[in-house]
Amino acid sequence: MGVNTQVTNQVVEGHAWSLSGVRVLVLSIATMLVGTALLVAGGILIHGPGLAAVIVVGVLLILAADVGFHGLTSVVAGEARVVQLFGRYRGTVRAAGLHWVNPLARRRRVSVRVRNHETPTAKVNDADGNPIEIAAVVVWQVQDTAKALYSVDDFIQFVATQTETAVRHIATNYPYDTHGDDRLSLRANAEEITQRLSGEIAERVAQAGVHIVESRLTKLSYAAEIAQAMLRRQAASAVVGARTTIVAGAVGMVKLALTELEEQGVVELDEERKAAMVSNLLVVLCSEQATQQVVNTGSLYQ
Repeated sequence: MGVNTQVTNQVVEGHAWSLSGVRVLVLSIATMLVGTALLVAGGILIHGPGLAAVIVVGVLLILAADVGFHGLTSVVAGEARVVQLFGRYRGTVRAAGLHWVNPLARRRRVSVRVRNHETPTAKVNDADGNPIEIAAVVVWQVQDTAKALYSVDDFIQFVATQTETAVRHIATNYPYDTHGDDRLSLRANAEEITQRLSGEIAERVAQAGVHIVESRLTKLSYAAEIAQAMLRRQAASAVVGARTTIVAGAVGMVKLALTELEEQGVVELDEERKAAMVSNLLVVLCSEQATQQVVNTGSLYQ
């Protein structure tokens, strides 16, 4: 079952306009020094009509340097800065280093590193109605910073909630074990189940701009109240399978023995003695305990 990921007027990540922050920093420092020097010189050395002009120029240079400082923003590797001006998205700066953007813009930090989220153990009923305990870990990464910030309220919590929902949905759609059926099961088809789980989580979180790297089931077991009963069932199934193999092999060995005896003319047996021999051989071959050898000192019919 999928989810509707279409959002009207959804904001998509774009590149934000920026300048080299190092150049702006050097220029701002130089401008600040010149402005400060003009103010000091105007107050000490200059007198008369030119004093006001020097002070005004000095103040303007200091203000310009302050604007330059306020527009500086550093971007660390593994992070991005979302630029927002007067409530509108203006782009994202992803390149690591020092950048200069509009000083009036708000710069929001978003981590684009690979993260993982492990769901708490959930107790649900599988497709057959058996209570099971299941948990998973999902590895994810922010791919579109604009969607992550503007399409959902809290993208980290959104990923956690949608992951848990997908795990529960997968668990209820497949049985824990099929016991020989052709259906997919959580235990026997782990690779296919995890692929489908990854696909469903990716579809659910796509509107938040999140990319799912992989997901894995970290816990899968029957609930405590039926665990013992299911273990006995599995043990019984294993015993039945083993006995079936033993009986099939024993029948083949008995058939081979009778055929060899007849073809080589070792002994001639009537139907009654063949039945007795078959019975004895099956007991010997199928018995779980060592058989006691009996030496017949009489005739074949005694």
